[in-house]
Amino acid sequence: MGANLKQIAKYLDNLGWDYRFDDEEDRIITGVEADHLDDFLIVVQLDEEGKFFRVFAPQVLAGVQEHPYKGAILQTMLAISWETKMLQWEYDPSDGEIRAIIEFPLEDSILTEKQFNRCLSGLIQIVDSIAMPRLKEVMETGHDPGNIELGERLLLSIQEEAPGLLEILEKAMEARKRRGSFPNE
Repeated sequence: MGANLKQIAKYLDNLGWDYRFDDEEDRIITGVEADHLDDFLIVVQLDEEGKFFRVFAPQVLAGVQEHPYKGAILQTMLAISWETKMLQWEYDPSDGEIRAIIEFPLEDSILTEKQFNRCLSGLIQIVDSIAMPRLKEVMETGHDPGNIELGERLLLSIQEEAPGLLEILEKAMEARKRRGSFPNE
């Protein structure tokens, strides 16, 4: 069963997107305007006669191969993969290409429009809104600022589940700072 490019083209038509077929590679190439990427190219590719689906953004980050903070950049990419659903990162050591990718086997299933749209929107949102600002800061400083949104969601969850707890924690942290530094600082 799997998927075919005509089916995926129909899904893109329903979204009103422009795209082009690359029949030699059995893929569709499209793109979007983004806040943190100049050229957000997106490739939808089928392998194994349509039984394996992948959507990826090639060359999302340039200049990593010889970058002084290469280790921190690659570590941050792994951390982002750990913190998010579906998204993975690939690094080609031969040319330094970094791509963000979502891929999975279809085997005897079809790729539904809802699944496709979730993959497409997930790739765009995670890469442009979460990963790129974070990776650009790592490239400039060598330090991963972490997932600030994750921390904010955690604080909101604490506030909702245990009203008043944040104020108690804040006071406790201030008292700790007055007595001395935190361990491992």
